Amino acid sequence: MIDLNYYAPTNLDEAVQLMAGYKGDLKVLAGGTDLMPKINYYENTPKAVMYVGGLGLDYINSDNNGLIIGAGTPIAKILRSAAVAKAAPILTEAAEQHSSPAIRSVGTIGGNIMNASPAADMVVPLFVLDASLVLVSGGGERTVKIGEFFTGPGKTVCAPDELLKEIRVPEVRGKTAFIKLGKRKAQVLSVISVGVRIEADGAKCNEARIALGSVAPTVIRCPEAEALLKGAQITPDLLCKAAEAAIGASAPIDDVRATAWYRKEAGTGIARQALFAAAGLEYTY
Repeated sequence: MIDLNYYAPTNLDEAVQLMAGYKGDLKVLAGGTDLMPKINYYENTPKAVMYVGGLGLDYINSDNNGLIIGAGTPIAKILRSAAVAKAAPILTEAAEQHSSPAIRSVGTIGGNIMNASPAADMVVPLFVLDASLVLVSGGGERTVKIGEFFTGPGKTVCAPDELLKEIRVPEVRGKTAFIKLGKRKAQVLSVISVGVRIEADGAKCNEARIALGSVAPTVIRCPEAEALLKGAQITPDLLCKAAEAAIGASAPIDDVRATAWYRKEAGTGIARQALFAAAGLEYTY
């Protein structure tokens, strides 16, 4: 057994003081669905674990600027939320496809983000929603755009004394779609996932966002593919070209779930389906 200290602070000030004192040797525990298996198998050996369930970070609010989701909010609560379904339905789609009901009931959106996996289901939608993350430390709060947060697998710009407090999602314009492909139909890590948002005026695309998961060291945006769509008339041929451009920007690897070749081949079809869905067109390919 690992000899470690356990803390359960009841306010943010106490929590960030603990984190500052351990200088990176403390791990944050929320649902524990990723952290505890790593500790049990000695993949992670921290000096302390800090449970954040008493910090009041389980909430979903909305204001004139959009949604505010506490980092401690379980995935299941996001799935059930009428406010999320109305304001950001792509998050509902991703939550529905995330893991199993048991894991969704305890696993949190903050944990899914902080695990920094390129396959994180909830991160892909946050990229296309232009979400921001609020980090808190003893020095106060700072806000980081989701696209600037991840630096590699398991790595972020979050300092050792910073805690993820909440996720802010601006008012969503346009239609969205999220599609995930795994080795089976449910309760699986993605081989590839695609999130799309298209804001259109009739057939003209005013704005586009495309994000991919499981095809690079982090979740990625696809600016070249987005540029093909922005300002153009939406047609099936254009959407197919955008899908190819998006997958062309990826850098998948071979692993136990799929080969790089398969990810690119299957990813092109998944990207097409997501783009057609967000554009409101029937996919017949």
